[in-house]
Amino acid sequence: MSTLTSVTTNIAREKMVKARAGERTLPPISQMAFGRGGVDAAGNIKQPLAAQTALNDEIARKDIESYSFPILTTCRYVCRLVRGELAGEDISEIALIDAEGDIVAIKNFKAKGKDSDIEMIFELDDEF
Repeated sequence: MSTLTSVTTNIAREKMVKARAGERTLPPISQMAFGRGGVDAAGNIKQPLAAQTALNDEIARKDIESYSFPILTTCRYVCRLVRGELAGEDISEIALIDAEGDIVAIKNFKAKGKDSDIEMIFELDDEF
């Protein structure tokens, strides 16, 4: 049985269903959060949970740099960690944050070490 490595959170689902009913509008995705809690002590990827309201071990948030629509039902969000930023950290979880500050999607993955002399670009697809 494989582990799911990404999830749309319950708060995101609630906001979407209420927006479809006309009870609210959806806030735009504005930030990406980075963390080091997406793996266990043995380096195995943890399954993110829809009930999560935070990353397991958040270390930074950054504004979304850009987005695109590679297909009509997918929005790809991009965020860049520049040289020196989060140097020495092992990043293993990222999240999309909406303009209201809520985590709406989480992706866990094998730890990626961030050296001080490189940039890293993270892309996260919001698929429907």
